[in-house]
Amino acid sequence: MEIEGLGEVRASDPERVVLRMRGTAVTVAGWRVAVEAPRGPGSIVLAEQGAQKFYRGEGVFLGWPQERLEAAYRALLPPSEGPGDDHLQLG
Repeated sequence: MEIEGLGEVRASDPERVVLRMRGTAVTVAGWRVAVEAPRGPGSIVLAEQGAQKFYRGEGVFLGWPQERLEAAYRALLPPSEGPGDDHLQLG
């Protein structure tokens, strides 16, 4: 897949990660997608706290603004199964 500014990248499936966020006393869960790109490795972590979403870039994504991280994260996600992909469980 192609990501603007990085070229062709290979992404891992999202993995669940444990996160500690500043200003909170609780541990929350998030999702991490790692990539291999011609410019090097990197990852994007999605943290959700209530209705708020935060993206954190590592490696080649370091310093990217939230809007660009969100767009890249969404592009890296595997395609979701459509409504026609449901299989009936019989028996």
